[in-house]
Amino acid sequence: MRSVTYSMNVSLDGYIVGPDGGFNWTAPDEEVFRFATDEVRELGVHLLGRRLYEAMLYWETAEQNPSIGFSTLEFAALWKQLPKVVFSTTLSAVQGNALLASGGLAAEIERLRAEPGDGNIAIGGATLAAEAAALGLIDEYRAKVHPVLVGGGIPFFPQHERQVDLELVETRTFSSGVVHLRHRVTR
Repeated sequence: MRSVTYSMNVSLDGYIVGPDGGFNWTAPDEEVFRFATDEVRELGVHLLGRRLYEAMLYWETAEQNPSIGFSTLEFAALWKQLPKVVFSTTLSAVQGNALLASGGLAAEIERLRAEPGDGNIAIGGATLAAEAAALGLIDEYRAKVHPVLVGGGIPFFPQHERQVDLELVETRTFSSGVVHLRHRVTR
C-alpha cells in the first residue's frame, strides 16, 4: 500500500511560515535542493492545499527562465509531470498536471491508496496536513529543520490532543546546518 508522507521545511522552533507570512529562510543551497529533488522522484502524487499549490505554480513555467541551472530545470521537469490534487474551496480551476479534489481528504487518500501505482502520496500545506494527521492518515513525517528561530507563524505539527508515536527512520545533516528528520508513525 502507498504511504502518505508529510514533508516540509521547518524552523527549529517548529514553524513552516514565520509570523510575517514569509519563508525565505527555507531557500535551499544546492545540496538540500538536490535532496528535495530526489524526494520528488519517490512520489506518485502530491496533495496540496490552495496556498502551497499557488506557491508551487512557479515550477509550471520555470523552464522558460533562461538563467536557471540544470538542477533547477530537473526539479521543474519532475514537479511539472507529477500528478497533483488540490484541495480548495475558493479555486474553480487549476493548471498543469493538477486537478481539484472532488471529495474529502480521507476519501481521496483511500482512492489513491487503492489505485495501482508506484510512489508515495505526499501531502503539503499545514491545514491539509493537520486534517490528515487528525484523521490518522499520515504514515511518515519528514522535516527539513533549518537553523533559524522565527518566533511564531504556522506550525509544522498540527495541534491536536492525541499522542502519535514515531520511529526514527533516517537522519541527514547538510553542510548548511539543515537537518533532515524522517519519522514513521508506529501503529
